[in-house]
Amino acid sequence: MSFCETQTRNMYKRRKLTYLPLHILYIVCFIICITSCSTDSKKYRVGVSQCSADIWRDKQNAELRMGAYFHDNVEVKFAAAYDSDERQVQQIDSLINEGIDLLIVAPNQVETISPAIDRAYDKGIPVIVFERKTSSHKYTAFMSADNYEMGRVMGEYIISKLDGKGTILELQGLEGSSPAIERHNGLMDALKKAPGIKVAASLRGDWTEPTAYKTTSKWLAEHKGERIDMVFGGNDRTAMGARKAFLESGTEVLPLFCGIDGLPGKDGGIQQVRDSLLEASFIYPTRGDMLLDLAMRILEGKPYKKDTLLISAMVTHDNAKALLMESEEIKRQSDRLNLLHDKANSYMQELDAQRMVNWMTLGIIVLLIVVFVLFYLYYLRKVSMQRERVANTLWNMDSIAGTEDKESAEMGFFSKFRECVEAHMDDSDLSIDDLAAYMNLSRTQLYRKVKAVTGSSPVELLRTTRLKRAYELLLTTDKSVSEVAYAVGFSAPSYFTKCFKDEFGMVPGEVRKVED
Repeated sequence: MSFCETQTRNMYKRRKLTYLPLHILYIVCFIICITSCSTDSKKYRVGVSQCSADIWRDKQNAELRMGAYFHDNVEVKFAAAYDSDERQVQQIDSLINEGIDLLIVAPNQVETISPAIDRAYDKGIPVIVFERKTSSHKYTAFMSADNYEMGRVMGEYIISKLDGKGTILELQGLEGSSPAIERHNGLMDALKKAPGIKVAASLRGDWTEPTAYKTTSKWLAEHKGERIDMVFGGNDRTAMGARKAFLESGTEVLPLFCGIDGLPGKDGGIQQVRDSLLEASFIYPTRGDMLLDLAMRILEGKPYKKDTLLISAMVTHDNAKALLMESEEIKRQSDRLNLLHDKANSYMQELDAQRMVNWMTLGIIVLLIVVFVLFYLYYLRKVSMQRERVANTLWNMDSIAGTEDKESAEMGFFSKFRECVEAHMDDSDLSIDDLAAYMNLSRTQLYRKVKAVTGSSPVELLRTTRLKRAYELLLTTDKSVSEVAYAVGFSAPSYFTKCFKDEFGMVPGEVRKVED
């Protein structure tokens, strides 16, 4: 291997040492960028398709929103079909297309909504059917109160209240909806045990008070004089619509009225029972909080029940006041929770803004550090390359001498400087003053000339030249390290070894091993 090739390889080794911190810096910067980025947990989108919009569903939607307060990674989107099958199908398809992660649906009717539910399920979207049943078996979970049992228990209450004798009028809910069907079936099965009770008619309604009022008014007009002892409404609003019709019809003896829903709050079923507008009601639990909890358990892969029946209870004059007080306290706590949630949201928004400012500040600081380090490493590399170039220039003056710059002042200066150095290479007492005297220059003139042309001082240039000659002697002769040190002007082999390692990254004794 030639001396120039050897020098090139060692220069490459030193450059690798120069570049190593830069590689580490890149890695550190990458880690900082990754760790400084805000990575939110997976956000879930839950679509809620309500078959209608009423006080019962308003309460349930509020509970769903409240349930979302305890999960910071869920967004709930609501849609109401207003008792329209076609609208509910369109809304379900729209929720699917928007990319929801789970569908909660209260089907308007058993049969008509099933195809849309199937489409969601077939696309891998978990489906929770709530409150109303579907003819499809493609659902993930079902949650509801027992509508048949509520109808049956209400039938037994009517039998008890009428002492097993009398005439009742039934106003059913929306045709084709599972609660209407099951409540009616439960009522009829209970009344089979009381042959003394006659069902004057089972009128069709749609869960709303206006429809119940019109239907009852029409029936009363067609059956004037027929005595009715008890009216059972498919829900409280239906019962209240029938009550209004009886009041306006001028009936001598007003029948008793009962329904199902038992909602708290103003004009809710519990208050109507307390105020004797209704004889009884049955709490139909909304439990939106449980519903959302079930949805999150499904989405997060936790255990859950496929079928959940909610606990319900009858409301009568005996417990209506206590239930109303309890519901009012719950409402106050709910309002307080909403207020706290709004304040927490405001605080979190301010915190997020401050966090963003902090990250931006940190990013600017890191960027400035990176720029500074890069410039510093670039400077070190440039100095190292300049030293290599100067040293190689001294040892390759003969090849340079053939160029057009041979007659230039720099080439003449370097030729004379090299001759002086080589002539006194073994003189350990050689000083810069001696070199300046040999070249007919003052010390200051020599320093300025060498520094201006090479960027190095005369001392650095002299040491580099001696070390280059030492490297060549170690490769081309059998001289010991001490002999080489003395030959190139070092008075102490130990100091020579230190300088050699600083220059080449290895001790003198390793040179021959590397070449072998």
